[in-house]
This record gives sequence, structure tokens and C-alpha cells, in this order.
Amino acid sequence: MDAVNDAANHTAESVPGPRSADLAGDGDHRDGIEPAGRDGVDLAARGNRLYPRVTSFRSRRGALTPQQQQSWERMWPRIGRDVSDEKLDADAWFGRTAPLIVEIGCGTGTATAAMAQAEPEFNLIGVEVYKPGVAQLVQRVEREQIENIRILRGDAVDVLEHMIAPESLTGVRVFFPDPWPKARHHKRRLLQPPTLALIASRLRPGGVLHVATDHADYAEHIAEVGAGESQLIGMNEATGGDSARYLETAPIGFERPITKFEGKGLRAGSAITEFIWGKIES
Repeated sequence: MDAVNDAANHTAESVPGPRSADLAGDGDHRDGIEPAGRDGVDLAARGNRLYPRVTSFRSRRGALTPQQQQSWERMWPRIGRDVSDEKLDADAWFGRTAPLIVEIGCGTGTATAAMAQAEPEFNLIGVEVYKPGVAQLVQRVEREQIENIRILRGDAVDVLEHMIAPESLTGVRVFFPDPWPKARHHKRRLLQPPTLALIASRLRPGGVLHVATDHADYAEHIAEVGAGESQLIGMNEATGGDSARYLETAPIGFERPITKFEGKGLRAGSAITEFIWGKIES
């Protein structure tokens, strides 16, 4: 079962495509995205192409329903932005100062909304490329009057590299990223060593990275990548840590909503692997 959670991120819209040189000018495509180095410096700006993550996002252009379009027009100017190179002032955007969590690949936002409502003390930013999925979350935010959600539409590496300041995040969540199961497509996987280093650089000391996957091969890959990241320490059994030790003191909870799609997969016997790391406090 691939991406059983409807909060899954890239499965719906990421497909192998032409190289970035063939996609110039099309804002809905992402290719050859360059993660930052461990010092948070933009590798592309330094002229380095050491480990590009080829994503080739092709956002499906499904039309919004009239109701979705109306909700989008009412809400998007306040709660949504397209990804840009402008540093984000989260306190100003939310209108308050609160610990900030970024969810990479929020999909249609079922889990996003549940977490935001369960954790009103946090500011939560969902990142997603698929507009019809984002529109469903926008509708939910309006309908349920959820005040602590904002949405960035675009590639997560762009967000982390260009918009998020180093050591500014209390948490990063990556639930059911696209596993790209074919070996020739493994380079398209989000969680490569440079991207994990980038995520870690954006976490504040003590901040938490929570990853979940239902794909056994990807779980092995994630475990290997995480074990090699010197900025992180394991906080649950899958990462070589003890969750009971950290649960009481971690700045965010380890609970994760189970959506109907994940529940269906669990009933079918799919195994979910959860990885929880903390940013080492110096």
C-alpha cells in the first residue's frame, strides 16, 4: 500500500518528467531542487550541484468546484501563499507568537486539521503542491474556523531553503512521503541526506522531526539516512531511542491522527513505521 494517508504528500502529483531545462517557465514544475548545506547556505547560490533532488512535480490541474473556488477566494489571501524566495515572518502571518510546526506534504489536510485542532498552542504550516488537495484544506479551515493553520503551495525544499530561518522550527512532520519504489526513481525521494540535514538545520535545538511511512523499502532508506545525520538523536525505538524517556519533555507530542485511508490500510495488514528524532541541544 503506497501513501495510505490522505495527508500523503507527493504521490498524487509527482511523476517522472523531463529535466528542469525542459521545464523552464512552468511554475507548476519542480526539478533539480538543490538542498542547502549543513550550514544552511544555499548550495545552488554557491554553484554546487553535489546532490540535487530531482522531483519533476507535475501538479495535476484538476478544476476546483465552485464551492472550493469561492472558499479559496475568501480565504487564500489570508491563510495561503505560493512558495517564494522571501523569508517568512510567521509571527506576523499568524498574528501571534507561538511555536511553529511545518508539515511537509499535507495533502487534503485531514491530518493537518486534526492536529491543529488538538494543538491550538502551536502555529502549523502545511506545505503541498497539489492545488485541489490544498483547496479541500482551505474549505475545512473556513468551515471549522481553524485559526492556527497556514498553507504554502510549492516544493518543501524550496520552503525550507528560502523561506524558513535556521533554528526557527519546533517541529517538522513528514507523513507518508512518496516512496518512489522503482530503483531508478529513488533519487526523487524527499528524504535524502542533504534534505534531512536541511530539515535539521531549520529545527531549533530540542525540536522534533516526525516521519511516518507505510513502505518497507523506504523505511529502511529513512532509517539509514537518519542514522547518518549528526544533528539528530533518536527519540523512539525505530531511531534507536527510548520514546518513554522523551515523551514527557519533547516540545511536541508524538501522537499522529489516523485517517480513514490509513485505517483501511492497517486493516489490510500494512505496517506503519514511525521515526522520531530530536535536534541535539549543544
